[in-house]
Amino acid sequence: MNKNPHSLHKIRFNDCDLFGHLNNARYLDYFMDAREDHLKNYYDFDLSAYYKKDMAWLVGSHEIAYLRAAQYNEQVIIQSTLLLAETSLLHFEVIMLNKSMDQLKSIMRTKLIPVNTRTGKKEQHPAEFLEWAKNLENTTVNSSESLQDRIGYLIVELKRKGKE
Repeated sequence: MNKNPHSLHKIRFNDCDLFGHLNNARYLDYFMDAREDHLKNYYDFDLSAYYKKDMAWLVGSHEIAYLRAAQYNEQVIIQSTLLLAETSLLHFEVIMLNKSMDQLKSIMRTKLIPVNTRTGKKEQHPAEFLEWAKNLENTTVNSSESLQDRIGYLIVELKRKGKE
């Protein structure tokens, strides 16, 4: 099972600032949309099926770093991975790379909280969901390391792969 799904995305004009850079707020949309696509395309997981069962997830927090600007009309790779699945939390990471996958453009870590859409209250993940999600956890990534440490690790790895 691929625990690091990725997809190709084109930076759109409407999403850019006056300098032709992807607007900072739009990174969130690109990342969240890519993760939803990865869930559907790689794991056949449809968020709307859970929504029909009165279950959804709210963002508890985002931590994001912008390292290199994504430019208008550029094609980028967005990769996502589940770092941690717990009864009351999902923690995932999304990274944006250039098309040749040798430059880190941005990284985001997000914590999601399961909520009952009927009541609007926090809810624990059902046991069968948690069992499924635990199989997707990427245990090769330390979810408790700082974002800056993770960035340093990724940059070293990209340089190492570029020399191979």
